[in-house]
Amino acid sequence: MSVMRWRRLVLLASMSLRRPEAAGGMEDVLSRSVPPLPAYETKEKSPPPPEAQGLGFMRYYAALERPERAACLARLAAGFGVDHAAVAELSGKVPQVQQQREPGALLQLEDRLRYYLNPQYKLLFSHLSRLDGGMKFLVDLRADILESLAAKLAEGPHLREMNGVLRSMLSEWFSVGFLNLERVTWQSSCELLQKISEYEAVHPVRNWTDMKRRVGSYRRCYAFFHSAMPGEPLIVLHVALTNQISNNIQSIVKEVSTSEAEDANKITSAIFYSISSTQQGLQGVELGTYLIKRVVKELQGEFSQIEQFSSLSPIPGFTKWLLGELTSQMKESGRNGLFTDLECKEISDITGGPVTETLKKLLTTSEWTKSDRLVKALEMPLMRLVAWYLYGEKHRGFALNPVANFHLQNGAVMWRINWMADTSPRGVTLSCGMMVNYRYFLQDTSTNSARYLRMKHIEASEQVLNLVSQFQKNSKL
Repeated sequence: MSVMRWRRLVLLASMSLRRPEAAGGMEDVLSRSVPPLPAYETKEKSPPPPEAQGLGFMRYYAALERPERAACLARLAAGFGVDHAAVAELSGKVPQVQQQREPGALLQLEDRLRYYLNPQYKLLFSHLSRLDGGMKFLVDLRADILESLAAKLAEGPHLREMNGVLRSMLSEWFSVGFLNLERVTWQSSCELLQKISEYEAVHPVRNWTDMKRRVGSYRRCYAFFHSAMPGEPLIVLHVALTNQISNNIQSIVKEVSTSEAEDANKITSAIFYSISSTQQGLQGVELGTYLIKRVVKELQGEFSQIEQFSSLSPIPGFTKWLLGELTSQMKESGRNGLFTDLECKEISDITGGPVTETLKKLLTTSEWTKSDRLVKALEMPLMRLVAWYLYGEKHRGFALNPVANFHLQNGAVMWRINWMADTSPRGVTLSCGMMVNYRYFLQDTSTNSARYLRMKHIEASEQVLNLVSQFQKNSKL
């Protein structure tokens, strides 16, 4: 698009924005911006709305404050949805056409019905997706929808339905065939490196030296990009290239020389230690699974000798779950379902107080890790509790923990739970310092994934199963 044409479109958009605001505000803006659903007979021949119309809506929406955006989304969802009268009329004709036993007529009627089941705002989204910056606008728009629903700024079935429609559209536009895999290096643009640093959600980047290390020797950083959102990573995966399956994050993100030359002979394992989605609006659009599969192929092509693929994953939610169980115990006086009598005595001797009440206070901070005696006393009970949390706690039959559910869906094995694997304040606070390896045995991932998705079966190692067995023997929830 030429600069002159872009300026002309922006000028027209500004004019189209001012006119509806003067005439009646949000309702007029939406009425002018959302194209009507063309008649079925002319659906292939109707011209697209002027680009200035879509640009006007984008400018109008971007200028709104948070509550106004929620109101705009709610009105768009409720007032520009499906033509229910047309759907009802066509649905009423189905039994009659079925009785005529004319397959062609029935198929045509069903096609017409499918067409009129499209909400009117879907045309607006399709139009915006073709504009410069339109795809990013729609991703951010869905993020606003999710925020409005979560914060209850706007509610109702219409907004939830619009969220589902837009998610479905984004799933098609961001399918793996339209994504580009790129490796991020220290030679990548400063802007991109800054974004990778800011988007890191698992192990925060400390400084530029830390960032240089994460894209340097024995490390790989990959991201998916979309041509409609240039320079904007959609999901980022960090990989450590090692000679064994890592059991702690300190050895991966520690401060070491960034100039060390890479020796391929020392690389036999690939550890996925961080995967971060960068776009809230793409929540529910599957990208992580495909990213890992693509990265595995890239690494196999670069290092044919790599034999082991594994994650080193955090366990978000464990401390919160454990505190909830401790609270339940406090409400049931005298009940102890988490620790053995011997463990209770040992912990009480160290802390000088009742186990349940004391641990509820201690586990909200990382201070307890400064006591070697307490760290040793808590190792066995917390290891078996986290094993049960990962393996036994379910949501609709699947693993309750979202990270576990993600890797198990991919066909990984719940392979090893690691004590004091993340001693950072964040790691201790979220998961009592523990991390877990989900190991990818490439020849078994398809089978494991199918068994998990169809039968809710979790493939786990002997270590994990032994810890689960100990929990079942010593704990009563």
